[in-house]
Amino acid sequence: MAGDDFDFRPGAQVPLSGGAGQTAATNALASAAYRDSPVADIKKADNEWHQSTIKPPKLSLLEPNLGEAFSRAVQVRMLGGARKALIQSFGTEPQSVVEHCLAANRIRKERDAKLTVLMVVFGLVFLPGLLLWLAAFQLRRTLAGAQNRRAGAFGMALLIAFGVLAVVFLVKLPFTGFLAIYLRAMLVAPAIGWLWAKQVCETTAADMRDRWGGLLAGGGVAAKIPEAVPKNPDETAAEQLRQNLAKLTAEQASNLVFYAGPKGILGMGTRWGSWQLAEELLPIDPDKDINPFRSWDIVRAVHDQLKLLERTPLHTGGFPAPKVTHWIVAPVGEGTKEVTRPSGDGTEAFQVKPSEIQRICDQQQFGSGNRHYLGVQFVLWDGQLVITLLVTVTVLHHTLRIEVTGHALGPVHPLFTSKPSPKEEEVAKAFKFWETKKRSLPLVDAKEVVRLSARAPLTWFPPLLDHLGGKLGLPEPFGLRHAWADQPWRHRFMADDALRAATPVLRVVHQAAMRVLKENDVDTERFGTRSTFLSGAVQGAEPTKADVYNA
Repeated sequence: MAGDDFDFRPGAQVPLSGGAGQTAATNALASAAYRDSPVADIKKADNEWHQSTIKPPKLSLLEPNLGEAFSRAVQVRMLGGARKALIQSFGTEPQSVVEHCLAANRIRKERDAKLTVLMVVFGLVFLPGLLLWLAAFQLRRTLAGAQNRRAGAFGMALLIAFGVLAVVFLVKLPFTGFLAIYLRAMLVAPAIGWLWAKQVCETTAADMRDRWGGLLAGGGVAAKIPEAVPKNPDETAAEQLRQNLAKLTAEQASNLVFYAGPKGILGMGTRWGSWQLAEELLPIDPDKDINPFRSWDIVRAVHDQLKLLERTPLHTGGFPAPKVTHWIVAPVGEGTKEVTRPSGDGTEAFQVKPSEIQRICDQQQFGSGNRHYLGVQFVLWDGQLVITLLVTVTVLHHTLRIEVTGHALGPVHPLFTSKPSPKEEEVAKAFKFWETKKRSLPLVDAKEVVRLSARAPLTWFPPLLDHLGGKLGLPEPFGLRHAWADQPWRHRFMADDALRAATPVLRVVHQAAMRVLKENDVDTERFGTRSTFLSGAVQGAEPTKADVYNA
């Protein structure tokens, strides 16, 4: 957790992201901050359980694009002062994504500062002419239906007619003196300002696209955030931002997750398989009792063995080093839009304390309350596939139940992995008309320059801009990774990895449990028979929607 005091020790640096720890999934999500596609494209990434919402604009001329809306929404949702709790983003670095959103917003703010000056000099001074030009473009956008669509014939004719009237007005102006000069200037000045603004927008657009492409290419695109480094004790905003980033990292490391019915455990993906070993606890010697033991004893033995999964008797690749974690799972409603992380004696810095974990494991096995699961997790395919297998041990009356469940979080939606394509059109050659050639187009067209210039002065008042231009609503409860994840079953190799991981994990769990049972004089014959059956059944496992009960 971030401290409450300022830290001005030597060596403080501007926070950077983009180091060696980043993954493909992290870079793909971060690239959304720099994209210039329509904001409506985010709806393509909706899935069965998680959907984004788009608040329509009151003025389409002020509507944000995808990068602007995404950066704003993520920054407010993940760094806001009164933000709700977040869901962990397994397989990604959420702080890195947020830092890229901050960096993208800073680049846009520098551009908007220049555009605001141009709007004051060439627009505010000649306000009547500016309003006429903006009204013409707004009407054209309205007639065209939506941004980035080709304007209809009527909209284009309207602009041409407006231009012709402007020329006639300049030539046949009935006034003389200063008024005549001003009236002519008010029509010409906004056009001159537009030409200057176009250069500013082109430069920024090229920078944004370079960052977008660089992230997806795996390059070390750094997100510089100088505003997160307090330079003196009076810069409370910078210190608050630094603490919020530290809080985000601490929450990402939390060992408390949430189960939301058919949605499964939020952040881990839906449950696709379940294998249960449940038999009666009987002593080996009928004349003696078994040695008393607890669920925690079995869990601890399983934990130690799962850490050795990467070992193999053959010289093969095998498993990577697994991440073995004790999870506390809290139940929430299927349609809940908000989760709350508990605080109190049993938690510290978003972590449930070991003593509380052990208590929940041994005592909270039936009825209301949180439950304990031991999880082994593999992050594969550069973060595009997260495989989690959870183990829970319960004892009810004389029955010991050991359950292993499989969860898989697939790759981020292809929307986030698409690279920037050059803006060009195909035209016929002048002489060899039967042949065509590609002609490069400017990155920012006339409509986009007007949109950016109109938004620029309002970017200093974000709530007002959100009200007039609309905004992006993120899926709740929000987590960067699971909100836009595809199922892994459409990818053959990813599906194979998820299915193959279940068998060795199940066998390790059963072997560790058997050893504890034997050490405590439990008859393991029935357990062994059931374990052998499950060991065979898991080899033909097929993914199902195990969290959806048809009852």
